[in-house]
Amino acid sequence: MEMPGGLPMPEPGEDRDGLTLDRLHVPLGPFLTGWPAGLTLRVVLQGDVIQRADLDEPPTDRPADPFWCRPWLRAAAGEPVGVGEAARRRAAAHLDSLGRLLSVAGWPAEAVTARRLRDDLLEEAPASAILPRVEPFARRVGRSRTLYWLTRGVGPLSTADARAAGVTGPAVRASGGDVPARYRRWLTEVMEAVGQLDATDPFDPVAQESPRGRWDAERPPSAALAWVLPRLLLGAELGAARLVVASLDPDPDELAGCRREMARG
Repeated sequence: MEMPGGLPMPEPGEDRDGLTLDRLHVPLGPFLTGWPAGLTLRVVLQGDVIQRADLDEPPTDRPADPFWCRPWLRAAAGEPVGVGEAARRRAAAHLDSLGRLLSVAGWPAEAVTARRLRDDLLEEAPASAILPRVEPFARRVGRSRTLYWLTRGVGPLSTADARAAGVTGPAVRASGGDVPARYRRWLTEVMEAVGQLDATDPFDPVAQESPRGRWDAERPPSAALAWVLPRLLLGAELGAARLVVASLDPDPDELAGCRREMARG
């Protein structure tokens, strides 16, 4: 049944403790603050605990060349791309993801810092202007006890499970596999990438992964990140679920491109 205005009526069902509580079917996204734009999950809630999660198919009207992966796509097509250009895009992509995560975690000041650094990188600011600001940012966020205690143990994804699901990139390299492991991995890779901004060597898109992992036109890295979300969200409280999504941050542009390739095939 539906209530006036199309809102779903709650229905009774047993929760994880065997109690009979109302279950509510609700969508998460695509316009939540700090949520990947265009991503929608349909969940069944009992109280604020997720009992089921399903991923909606992404829209197909998004760009055919995902912004964060453009240097990889261009290099794969034979265009000359330098190591510094790819490193700049990787650092900016991770800072974009960190901005979302910090916003969801309730640290707006550092979310703004992450986004300003992202914008400066995209506007071709030199390494000499970025490094003195990104180093203290990485220390503050990476060493924050408050952020760690807020997110520790949330959304654990072991290396073995990640590889079995086809996950590549920072998510599979995050030792420990929970939200803190993933945001600390982003911070590490941001620092590594900023150190390569001035490199002019030719870029190899196969040897160096795109921001979310190994690029494959048939199965871009965000497809695997999105695929593991429903399982990771089962039993999670709503606030924790938003942190899990932000810490994996699949790119809907990549997902839409994947759907287009499947449709053509």
